[in-house]
Amino acid sequence: MYNLLKGKKGIIFGALDENSIAWKTAERVHEEGGTFVLTNAPIAMRMGQIKDLAEKTGSEIIPADATNLDDLQKLVEQSVEVLGGKLDFVLHSIGMSVNVRKGRHYTDQNYDFTTKGWDVSAVSFHKVLQTLHKNDAMNEWGSIVALSYMAAQRTFPDYNDMADNKAYLESIARSFGYFYGKDKKVRVNTISQSPTPTTAGQGVKGFDGFIAYADMMSPLGNATAAECADYTLTLFSDLTRKVTMQNLYHDGGFSNTGVSNEVMEKFVK
Repeated sequence: MYNLLKGKKGIIFGALDENSIAWKTAERVHEEGGTFVLTNAPIAMRMGQIKDLAEKTGSEIIPADATNLDDLQKLVEQSVEVLGGKLDFVLHSIGMSVNVRKGRHYTDQNYDFTTKGWDVSAVSFHKVLQTLHKNDAMNEWGSIVALSYMAAQRTFPDYNDMADNKAYLESIARSFGYFYGKDKKVRVNTISQSPTPTTAGQGVKGFDGFIAYADMMSPLGNATAAECADYTLTLFSDLTRKVTMQNLYHDGGFSNTGVSNEVMEKFVK
């Protein structure tokens, strides 16, 4: 442990169970001396084991629907009160596609489903940022991170409308990051993570194929949820004060690999 986050306070969205990146991040933040409030939508909390994480890390849980501005206002106000001051870090680890869950093909979307997924996966990030900004809830040089995926840049047929959601999420980070940096010296970034076997990720059709292919393509192999937590910590720390408005690839080199020998061997007889 390096005490990278000693004295720092924040909010972690989206910890569902021990497979989730948000869960791993919360554990590592705790180990590095940070304190935080855990939050998730009430329905997600009933599905997960967030109370176990709260007990393990000595954290409070404040339920909030990240698409609801009233919930977010209460969350920010209560978090600042509970933690005893402004925040230094926030993790947005939220994503959901109803079209994926319902098995709707990308060329046959239910647009009510599309709107719901877009709101949860991308617009919620803008709502979180806006609420923090309006309440002046972040300390200078604070850091806000959201989790993304390579499908924002490249086509993965079965990733469906989540690809659009991630592209929008990354755009919000750039656009809001400019204003947050100018106004408050707060950093806003996204991490484009390797396909990771979280509860949410495994809901995507053909996800095992995603993981196997990415691992075969990446010279360092896929990045795990625990490794993503470590990377997130560096962005929360003071060591990355001038990193903002970036989409940062944490994927073992996948994003810059055209083809690997291992993949080529699959096609050579």
